[in-house]
Order: sequence, then structure tokens, then C-alpha cells
Amino acid sequence: MTHGNDAATVHAWAALGGPAGLAEEVSYEGAGDVLPARLPVRELARASVGACSLAAAELLARRNAAPIPAVRVREAAVATAFAGERHLRVDGRVPAAFAPLSGFWRAADGWVRTHANYPHHRARLLNALGIGDTGDDRVHAESLAAEVAARPARWIQETVYEAGGLAVAVAPPDGTVHPLAETRPTGESRPRTLPPASLPAAGVRVLDLTRVIAGPVATRTLALLGADVLRLDCPRLPESADAHADTGMGKRSALLDLSAAGDRGTFADLLGSADVVVLGYRPGALEALGLDTLLARRPGLIVAQLCAWGWSGAWAARRGFDSLVQAASGIAVIEAGADGRPGALPAQALDHGTGYLLAAAVLRALSDRQVTGGGRSLRLSLAGTASWLLHGIRPAPVEGGGYDARPWLARTASPYGTLRHALPPIHYEGAPRTWRRPPSLWGTDRPAWAGHRRRRADA
Repeated sequence: MTHGNDAATVHAWAALGGPAGLAEEVSYEGAGDVLPARLPVRELARASVGACSLAAAELLARRNAAPIPAVRVREAAVATAFAGERHLRVDGRVPAAFAPLSGFWRAADGWVRTHANYPHHRARLLNALGIGDTGDDRVHAESLAAEVAARPARWIQETVYEAGGLAVAVAPPDGTVHPLAETRPTGESRPRTLPPASLPAAGVRVLDLTRVIAGPVATRTLALLGADVLRLDCPRLPESADAHADTGMGKRSALLDLSAAGDRGTFADLLGSADVVVLGYRPGALEALGLDTLLARRPGLIVAQLCAWGWSGAWAARRGFDSLVQAASGIAVIEAGADGRPGALPAQALDHGTGYLLAAAVLRALSDRQVTGGGRSLRLSLAGTASWLLHGIRPAPVEGGGYDARPWLARTASPYGTLRHALPPIHYEGAPRTWRRPPSLWGTDRPAWAGHRRRRADA
């Protein structure tokens, strides 16, 4: 077992504004060379989970005026959770990780990575390249390969982007560095003292406006730790049932169209008694929906924002996913195979790592608000986590061995069927082993807090 002084954990904790000296107390139980890669993925994974576990322990201690419970992270649990999508089974069925049109394609002068897991992104990709939709993706894959091979990679990138689709040219590392986390106080209000509780986030109300992996992992973690998490989605953008079965653990799910005045009113009512809002909108999207004005009316609110490409620069407003950030940041080049084909990390490590760091940032903000009051603005990005992996983490010694995922998997009955899923890797002395409830069916809950009890807003 490794005791303290893990440089990556210390770095992450400092980036989150954690009190100096606490991160040195986090210990790790090794499981051999898990999440093997050229880049230090194991170190990123365990440090992000370690920082989140410590943030949970810190908040619990503050609420109960007690010593911080010991934090020990098991690398086997971390590795299993980071590959959770691959371990997921729904009534024994193996979900598809990527759609047929998502992947690497050879261009005239390099490689392109596409993402077409959602129907609207698939349609835009085909339309951008003039490929008629016959409904047969085996045929489409052949046409896509031919169209991409005939054109420069950056032409494909920009043409697909202009059509609202997702494709990036595979690029080598260029030295660009994004911050791991940006945190700042906002507004003024009295300290919000949370009462003693058995779970760190018990009684905390969280609005979850995120999709795919990173944001839902963050809010799933807050639900594990006791928060009342209500996920809100637009009814015009259906979610993958398998994705929601995996990342919807512990949460409820409702539908609101925030471009409609009536649903914005419902959102404003929910916001009036929320503690935290977690957003996966790109920079500028809040203003377009008028949400920036609503958020500004709650000076004690914690607003945690997540984006793909960072919060400044030419790509800040672009859509993106873990696989695309890997391709554009240089990770795919570093992890390339002997034949030169771009490679990928052994898990969606940018998504999962950012998710746990985002949850940690929220927990730390709740701890700080206990003392100082006011709200917090928290901003993280997949690009920031990629920069950390590329430039900020050094390999750590491998300890232990004989990794086995089975002890870190569980079976849970759900409205989707029986789920085999990864257990949460968050651990401190007394931490919950799993979630209190399975995922509800996507979009089937009322847009209301649990119990429907109203609470006076923090003003």
C-alpha cells in the first residue's frame, strides 16, 4: 500500500483549492499494472478518485465537527469503474460501446476521428459528406471511408463541424495547456451550515443538466454521497437507454425544454431551492437560453460547468467528446500502434477523471460554503484533464498484482432490467458501497425535488 505523497493527488487537490497537507494522507492499495498505456492513465484515475474521496471525507468531517475519516483508494475498484461501460450488462446483453460510424478513418493526409453515437450526430456526419442515408451503416461505413480518404483531414473536420457534426483531425501534441480546474467565489450570502449527517452530501439538492459520461459520473457520485440529484433533459434529444442505465444510478430523471417559457419557469422554481447546478453546456449556450440571468439571481448557488475543449480559445464553443479530445490533443498519436494507426486510452479516462474531479470540486465548494457563505463558480474541461495527463503527471511505482474486476461488480434490479455494473470507487472510512436506488427510466420522473417539500432559497 502507498501512503501519502502521491504527486498527482496533491496536484489535483491543490487545483481544487483543498487545504494544504490533507492530500498527503490519502493512501492507495495497488492492483498491478491496471489501465496500461504509454501515458500515466492509472495515476490519473487513482488521483482523481483519491481527490474526490478526500473531498467527501472533508465535507463529512465539517458537517459532524469530527476528524476527517481515513481515505484509502483501491486501484482495482478505480480501474473497474473507469471501464464501467465495458463491464455493463443489461439482462445479460452487452451494450455497444461505439456506433459503426464512430472511429478513426484514414484521410488523404492523415487521420480523422468521428463521433456518431447519437442519431442527430450520425445524420449530420452523413449529410456533411453527401452520403445518402439508407439505414444500413455497413454500407455507410464503406462510403464514409471513401469520402474521408479522398480529402484532407482538416477539410473533413471543418466541413463536418459546420454541418453540426463531430469529427476532428488527429494531431500530435502541440504544447497547449489548459487549467485542470477553475474555481472562484460568486455573490455574497450567509454561510450555509449543513446539519450533521451520515453522508457528506445528505440533503443537498443538485440539478443535473449534463449528458454522456463526465457530467453524469459527477452527479452519480454526488447521489452516492447522499445528494438529491434531479437530471433534466430536453425531450427533443433522447438519451441512450444503456448510457442512462449506467450513469443514472441514484438519480431521478425528468424532461424540460429550456427554450420554452413554461419549462423555464419550472426550472426557475427548482433553482430557487437548489444548492448546486451541474451544467454540460458549451460556453455561450447559457446566454442563448437565458439561463445566465436565472443563475445570477442565486448568489449562494454552486454552479459547476463542464465543457470539452476548455473555456478559452478558438475551439471553446465546439461540441466534443472524450474520444475527440484524445484525437485532437495528441493522445491518439502517443498511443498509436506499431502500424501508425492512432490509438486510444484503455478507458474513457478523460470523461471519468473529469467526472470525479467535478464531483470533488462541488464537495469542496460545499465545505467552503459552510464557513464563508456565498456561491461558487467551478469550471472543468476534458481538455484540462488531457493537459494534466500529457504534462502534469509522472508515472508512479506499480504495486500489488492479480487484478480481478469481479469483486468490484454488482447486480442491481432496475426498470431497464437486471444491471451488472461497476461499484463506485469512492472510498473513505464508512463510505457507502453502492447507490441507494437504481436509475429510473429516462425522463419519467416529475420535475420536482424528492418529497416535494419547498425550502427557502439562500439569498
